[in-house]
Amino acid sequence: MLEVETALKAYAAMMNTLDSSKLESLLAENFHYASQMVFSEIESKQEYMAYIKPKLEAVGRSGSRVWAEMGRLKTSFPGPCVVLAQGDKENLVAVILAEIEGDSISRIDMCIVPTPQSAVRSGEYPV
Repeated sequence: MLEVETALKAYAAMMNTLDSSKLESLLAENFHYASQMVFSEIESKQEYMAYIKPKLEAVGRSGSRVWAEMGRLKTSFPGPCVVLAQGDKENLVAVILAEIEGDSISRIDMCIVPTPQSAVRSGEYPV
């Protein structure tokens, strides 16, 4: 069975290297992705990959680095998370949460609540 922390490390590695293959093989076919900053939810692995690949390419072209650090939430959704920062390691922008079903990631949520500042940061940036 896939562990939530392992799934989140794969997401963090994808963001830190801008390489979607680090996460793709772990996604369930009926994978869902939601962001509190976007109205509509992505409802399949295929749709997510079509969304994330150009996004990663755009981040690479922009020169505005993204840092994805492993963390833990103590309240709201206690457990492992990824803390995202952009432009500077201290410019925290979001918390990433994941749900697992069996050996696949069934859902990833990008959250601004709980705040990334509320997470306990580890200093670990998977690649």
